[in-house]
Amino acid sequence: MASKVKIFNDPVYGFISVPNPSILLDLIDHPYFQRLRRIAQTALTHYVYPGAHHTRFHHALGAYHLMTQAVDVLRQKGVEITDEESEGVSIAILLHDIGHGPFSHTLEHTIIDVHHEELSLAFMEELNEEFDNRLKVALDIFQDEHPKRFLHQLVSGQLDMDRMDYLNRDSFFTGVSEGVIGYDRIIKMLNVSHGELVVEEKGIYSIEKFLIARRLMYWQVYLHKTVLSAERMLTKTLQRAKYLVNTEGVSLESFGQLNGFLQFSPLDERKKNIKELTRHFALLDDFDIIASLKNWTNCSDFILSYLSNSILNRRLFKLELKNTPHESNVVESIVRQVAAKVPEETDLSYLVFTGEESNLTYNKTKDEIKILFKNGEVKPISDSMDYELHSKIVTKHYLCFPKNF
Repeated sequence: MASKVKIFNDPVYGFISVPNPSILLDLIDHPYFQRLRRIAQTALTHYVYPGAHHTRFHHALGAYHLMTQAVDVLRQKGVEITDEESEGVSIAILLHDIGHGPFSHTLEHTIIDVHHEELSLAFMEELNEEFDNRLKVALDIFQDEHPKRFLHQLVSGQLDMDRMDYLNRDSFFTGVSEGVIGYDRIIKMLNVSHGELVVEEKGIYSIEKFLIARRLMYWQVYLHKTVLSAERMLTKTLQRAKYLVNTEGVSLESFGQLNGFLQFSPLDERKKNIKELTRHFALLDDFDIIASLKNWTNCSDFILSYLSNSILNRRLFKLELKNTPHESNVVESIVRQVAAKVPEETDLSYLVFTGEESNLTYNKTKDEIKILFKNGEVKPISDSMDYELHSKIVTKHYLCFPKNF
């Protein structure tokens, strides 16, 4: 007799149970979802934190696990969630990142100029057809078209199960303890008031810790200067490959589906047919990029070869962060020094470049976290704290260039 649940042994939460048989397990077993095993959750963060090799597959399962807990807590408090809605919100969170491409956010809009959420929706719509409209409720929740809006807030909001898992999971695999959050207490404090997700008053300090942890993780992990350097170098490498193929007419030895995505015309044609696009995109993962980099190390183009070698062997560019833009004379001085060490007519924009990164700890203008007080009053958390929440956008400017030059 078959088991009624499928067990996944997760290093963060222990055992994660999925009903067996169920559409959830069928979706996990689908090739589109299995591809997430080959998509790094935190891109090249392992160049700084060696343990950060976890994948989008890990994250999706973790977010699903937290969602089942949240649904159970809300039901225990008398919130009506039907079995169909429970399944729908579980599918929505399970598939919320299925549209991510190689190295997650790093190469978003570089391989293909489409946001991952748009691709996730396209994948879900295709899977809905394949599974005879069984994803209809999940699609409504994902697109915030379901009448019970709190279900969408559990999937995509300032206190959703996505953020809850990635903070907890990324801090676990990087070893950065500042990102640890009291996810279990936060979930226990969830409730619904007037159709919206709220947090009971007793959980206010857990939310405060959650917001602080998110801010620290962004500057200490996601936007760490060495991580930024590696990821910007990877972006520049793909941009150079696209330039060589489309402008110079160079035939590059690329791996798997990447060949088609380096060319403009086939990609433009695929955009007209989203099903065609998703089917090709579903065959693309981190391994295609790594294998291509290995091929490009011997490319006759100096820039592509240099960047590919540097990434594979962790000879990363120096990246300097400032609160203000870098002075033009400083940038020009570095450009001259690099120009003296590379072949003539080298396009130095691939080797010396500036940019900026911003982080907003808490957004007071959109879908605020609501606190439910014992007297029944509901107030935004920004009006519920003893002090001003850190809600200002922090922008840092970077200058990136080869160390050995």
